[in-house]
Amino acid sequence: MHEAREVVVLRYGHRPGRDDRMTTHVGLTARALGADRVIFPDNAGQSAETVRDITTRFGGPFDVELHEDQNAIVRRWDGVVVHLTMYGERVQDVEADVREAVGIDAAGEGGSEPRDLLVVVGGEKVPWALYERADYNVGVTNQPHSEVAGLAVFLDRLFEGAELERDWADADRRVVPEATGKTVVDANGVDEARDADGSAEDDAVAGGDEPRDAGDARSAE
Repeated sequence: MHEAREVVVLRYGHRPGRDDRMTTHVGLTARALGADRVIFPDNAGQSAETVRDITTRFGGPFDVELHEDQNAIVRRWDGVVVHLTMYGERVQDVEADVREAVGIDAAGEGGSEPRDLLVVVGGEKVPWALYERADYNVGVTNQPHSEVAGLAVFLDRLFEGAELERDWADADRRVVPEATGKTVVDANGVDEARDADGSAEDDAVAGGDEPRDAGDARSAE
């Protein structure tokens, strides 16, 4: 999405079976709301394949990578590091500073010199060293909730809504916005085949993952 800088989301930690659905949705949210790339732990292969499949069908560009050593990625990152955590500074208090640090001006346009941005989204308890390495520890409401919600709010604040107007390249289908109905068309504008109840794409992102325990919701920690 961004020619001058790269916005990358790093999913820090993944527990197979327990985190599959949430990790998948971290990747889908990163793609939909303006990031250029997501990096998953190397044990999150199922989530990576789901996000790649959605990108193939609904467009990009968006890259998905698997890496074993996430600490090394954070340590060697040549740019700005934002760590999303319930305990961080309020997003509304630091969003302008983050935009300035990475060179994003009003409405997502170029401001100061562009710098790459790494957004770290924890999937389990993160080491204290990450808090110290981050240029910004950022909290969305400082209340317990989903790390996916935290990522979505942060990216929207970062781009000030400009990400909602992006064009998707090389898609083979698209959703037609409408007040009522579920219309999906192919790249040529032809209606896609749908199930009897009209819900062809309702389960497009589920990936067969089991939902996490209801009591396990937490912030972007």
